[in-house]
Amino acid sequence: MKKESKLVLGMAIGVAIGTAIGVGTDNLAVWIAVGIGVGTAFGSALQKKGSGKDDGAASGGV
Repeated sequence: MKKESKLVLGMAIGVAIGTAIGVGTDNLAVWIAVGIGVGTAFGSALQKKGSGKDDGAASGGV
């Protein structure tokens, strides 16, 4: 899977979850924004995990 598509996948999942929570709580605008943020973080984590490159930051290296 391409790096960009992992980020987009994370954002799409975040928007879907944010929309569902937003409709349930009747606060759609806030939860879509939260979903985009969480989804972007999730997609970024998928990118880093899939790349196989470790710069030492995640493992506590100096």
